Amino acid sequence: MNPPRQRLYLFTPPLDDPARVVGELDAILQSADVAAVLLRLAETDERTLIERAKAVGGVVQRRNVALLLDGHTEIVGRAGADGAHLTGIETFAAALSLLKPDRIAGAGGLRSRHDAMLAGETGADYVMFGEPNQWGRRPPFEMVLEQLTWWAQLLVIPCIGYAGSMDEIGPLQRTGADFIALGDWIWTHPQGAAAGLSEAAQHFGAQVS
Repeated sequence: MNPPRQRLYLFTPPLDDPARVVGELDAILQSADVAAVLLRLAETDERTLIERAKAVGGVVQRRNVALLLDGHTEIVGRAGADGAHLTGIETFAAALSLLKPDRIAGAGGLRSRHDAMLAGETGADYVMFGEPNQWGRRPPFEMVLEQLTWWAQLLVIPCIGYAGSMDEIGPLQRTGADFIALGDWIWTHPQGAAAGLSEAAQHFGAQVS
């Protein structure tokens, strides 16, 4: 029996102007099999946040790719997003009732196995390991590999491994993680983000559309 197909999960850069990436997103999403886009929005008033999320969602969702907001659970419904990614078990637990049962609730920033298990037990649709914190710092990569391997072997809730570079994709994939998350480095690829994502997909072994 073949193992389940692993897929990609794409972070946007922090956005204060969605026009900066909306023009690229359509080409980007044609270049690889992306399951979800995590939209990171710069802080502003609520109405502007909703408008920006809708602008990005129009491009993402018409390709049957899930649009998740990085936080901002209070506007997920009005923005038409598919869910949100919450950082830290306390934030996740506090926001869960705003998302369930209709929308995706993802958990990241989990400091320990206990936090990850608690997120899973309380309704997380996925857990993520290895992403940068608000200061840009990440856990040791060997620890991330160990966490993903442990989770993938024991639990059925999907797990996501964050790749901080092209070279991290292969080791993360071998843990059995369901998704590999790609961050800012995709958007600074010398040949452009679409080329970067296509290269990552080939490196990863994902199906290129």
